[in-house]
Amino acid sequence: MKPMKQMNFDFASRRSMVVARRGMVSASNPMAAQAGLRILQAGGNAADAAIATAAMMNVFEPSATGIGGDCFALYYDAKSKKVTAMNGSGRAPKALTIEDVRNSGVEGNSIPGLNVHAITVPGAARGWESLVKRFGTMPLTEVLADAIFYADNGFAVAPGYGAFWGSDYARDFLLSRPNADEYVPNGKTPGAGDIIRLKGLAKTFRTVANEGADAYYKGDIAKNLVATVQERGSMMTLEDLASHETTWDDPIETDYRSYTVIEHPPNGQGLAALIALNIAEGWNLGEMAWDDPTKVHLMIEAMRLAFADGKQYIADPVTNPPPLDFLLSKTYAEERRAMVTEDKAMSPPSFGAPKNTSDTIYLCVVDSNGNACSFINSLYQGGTFGSGVAVKDYGFFLQNRGANFVLEEGHPNALAGGKRPYHTIIPGMLTKDGELVGPFGVMGGFMQPQGHFQVVNSMIDDHLNPQDALNRPRWQVSSGDPAGTILIEEGYSTQVMADLARRGHQIRPISGRGRGVFGRGHIILRDNDTGVLFGGAEPRSDGQVAAY
Repeated sequence: MKPMKQMNFDFASRRSMVVARRGMVSASNPMAAQAGLRILQAGGNAADAAIATAAMMNVFEPSATGIGGDCFALYYDAKSKKVTAMNGSGRAPKALTIEDVRNSGVEGNSIPGLNVHAITVPGAARGWESLVKRFGTMPLTEVLADAIFYADNGFAVAPGYGAFWGSDYARDFLLSRPNADEYVPNGKTPGAGDIIRLKGLAKTFRTVANEGADAYYKGDIAKNLVATVQERGSMMTLEDLASHETTWDDPIETDYRSYTVIEHPPNGQGLAALIALNIAEGWNLGEMAWDDPTKVHLMIEAMRLAFADGKQYIADPVTNPPPLDFLLSKTYAEERRAMVTEDKAMSPPSFGAPKNTSDTIYLCVVDSNGNACSFINSLYQGGTFGSGVAVKDYGFFLQNRGANFVLEEGHPNALAGGKRPYHTIIPGMLTKDGELVGPFGVMGGFMQPQGHFQVVNSMIDDHLNPQDALNRPRWQVSSGDPAGTILIEEGYSTQVMADLARRGHQIRPISGRGRGVFGRGHIILRDNDTGVLFGGAEPRSDGQVAAY
């Protein structure tokens, strides 16, 4: 056997479904899933376990997520049988304008991810606290205990994530970034099996656990955060942080073949998944093989139409509320479906208009009482640790969500001070006749609504269990662009790809570790008669289902 440092940590994996009864957590790192499970076993509920798991993911995958980013949640309360949407996303600095961004040298229609003006107020710290206060049963000191321990005392880097963190690219990038020393100790980034400690991050978690989120938004953390970004030209102020709040909303939903598919409302892009499902409901997808090129073609066309609407209408609902009744109506879906032909890809579609108007992590938890949390947290561009700016002395990176604003006056998603941008991260939930079916999600930029669409199709139309639904090869309309190239994962045959190309799709096959572009999903379904839980975890990552 080779020494550990010489072993190949690559893998090709297909997993079986996990079955349990008392509680279940599915997350993209085993240690994080186990931390959530420990909370359930100690008497916490789905909300407590979700935040414990999210904090652990900040430790184990710090480029993808963290307390310097945003979060969203859907929470199913077993007593009321109601799903509530939590919006933990932050806003642009109140003083920031499109002109300010232009004056910084930006010429395109969006803010580059490493431009300081892409940094928006981080919403995660307040979101974590808000979810636990409203639905949880434990104090933050207990919920964050494992994350504090591992950040402080060290942890071994997982193989999937270590392939990125230990790369020459990550090393060179982090060496060039401010306050990132902890993440590249002695000038070397950690790979699989290496031990790393994140003392600054532990300090941040300990402060929030002991003093609450106000310590983050109004105390020394806030002062260091603002000083860090203002040194680089940001217009963010202490008042921007102090005034940040989590908001609560009713979710949006649609019926799909007798199931209710629930998504977070805008500014998240769950709307695109629901539009695609409404369009696809008119086709007998369940009668087609999973790799029938006609089925793949129809689903791609539905997704392209949904993105055309999403790119136009998804924005801050306070300043630019979308016409949800129109966009989610079955009548509108019929009109959009009529634009699709089976033998030819359409020209890039435009958005519809009502006639009466001018790197990320996802996790899910179900507890023994049938409460469920679908939770997602992100810094946005994982390849650059979000904005690539870490807060001095506190060891966490800041997100670059402002990169999703449009620099076009009059567009619903146009940058404006105090406004939330279009958000890619979305949690999902399934119910039937008001009863929980289960939380689900697929993380990964503009792959997310496409992943939701594909796993719902796999489970409802093709009757796959959660793990098989996640194992199935995926496709992607790249970057959410209706005119974008179609990425096809290994597992589809060359004949299928040739057929799609014949219909007019620009096809690019993806294999090996490049499969990460298709996102990372987690699903837990519940049998409400027996209480048995059925869980699946993403096979393209380090993920795991932990249960008891």
